Amino acid sequence: MKIWQKEGSTITQQIDAFTVGRDREFDMLLAPYDVQGSIAHVTMLHHVGLLNDEDFSKIKPALEQLYAEILAGCFAIDNSCEDIHSQIEWMLIQRIGEAGKKIHSGRSRNDQVAVDIKLYLKAELQEVKGLTLSLFNKLLSLSEQHKDKLMPGYTHMQVAMPSSFGLWFAAYAESLVDDMDMLMTAFRMVDKNPLGSGAGYGSSFALDRQLTTSLLGFSSMHYNSIYAQMSRGKTEKIVAQAISGIAATLSRFSMDVCLYNGQNFGFVSFPSHMTTGSSIMPHKKNPDVFELVRGKCNRLQSIPNELALLMNNLPSGYHREMQLTKEILFPGIETLKSCLSIVQTMLQEIEVHDNLLDDERYLYIFTVEQLNDMVNSGVAFRDAYRQVGMEVENGSFSYSGKQLHHIHAGSIGNLCNDEIRKEMNKIIAE
Repeated sequence: MKIWQKEGSTITQQIDAFTVGRDREFDMLLAPYDVQGSIAHVTMLHHVGLLNDEDFSKIKPALEQLYAEILAGCFAIDNSCEDIHSQIEWMLIQRIGEAGKKIHSGRSRNDQVAVDIKLYLKAELQEVKGLTLSLFNKLLSLSEQHKDKLMPGYTHMQVAMPSSFGLWFAAYAESLVDDMDMLMTAFRMVDKNPLGSGAGYGSSFALDRQLTTSLLGFSSMHYNSIYAQMSRGKTEKIVAQAISGIAATLSRFSMDVCLYNGQNFGFVSFPSHMTTGSSIMPHKKNPDVFELVRGKCNRLQSIPNELALLMNNLPSGYHREMQLTKEILFPGIETLKSCLSIVQTMLQEIEVHDNLLDDERYLYIFTVEQLNDMVNSGVAFRDAYRQVGMEVENGSFSYSGKQLHHIHAGSIGNLCNDEIRKEMNKIIAE
């Protein structure tokens, strides 16, 4: 029987299956947080006098035992229960009797699931932060390790100007700095307590919402009870936007790697045990990992739009569509974590090739260097430009120097990696 079901009423199996959907599956991820929220809630009820000492002394240890069972993997949601909230309440009643029926005073499943999701997302964002920071550190390390190895830079997919592996790796490290900034913004949004807002209109009980905010480790609360419910969907979308930013960086980096690993480029390579082969072509060493990261991360970038379409034009108050945010966002978080992890693994054994610019196909990459040398010797820029351009056109261009002197901030000779690291550390510290 459902916790909302009236005596003697029934619901068909088809309706039950459709309305519950995949809730039991995703609610297993929320299980430890549901118990944490319940412990904080009953502690508050006891504090304000809505639970007597005897009941509280039964409920809290029983919840703590359930929490231990969940962490140990000895927990499941029965098909007779709609969700994690119903399961926990049912188990309490079975174990401690009448006292278990009192834990729902002053709350609704609406604010219960909202706080569960907030706690879950806080923990997940911390994991994403750690994986992102680890990849950032690896990229900066590779930048320093290979800062003197030159490579071609491209615009419009045409050979353009000299670049370096130091510049290339650090570019993606700095991209992760901006992504981390977005992640921090999402964390701030998540770090607000909705518990106590009930079904969206508060309660006539004298609840101490500041106490549950403190007990659950939130930095603040959603003060307005209507907005606490309206934050459902909005919170998930902001988290998805932060995730999509990291995904965009990974996707673009993966595209570079797929290109640079190809025989027509030959800038980087990976050992055989990190690539795959072809069933018909014996020579193939395919960068399947990066192709899959590219594909997965491109899909991740669609999640904010999917959530926007789900939540658009809903009036204030709770609506059952909000249940669907879990099956959109939760797998996306797992996908991003796996992509961050596998890219880090691949970069442990990336092989960076040297002396690339000695190849004659990259001769014209030095036209700007020649032009700048002429300007430094007193030739007007437009005159130097025309002269070098004519040499290219008639096939007489040559450049023997190839000793680059790029010194401004953010250039080949001045990567500013320490400054990039300081920017990341500033965000982490906040």
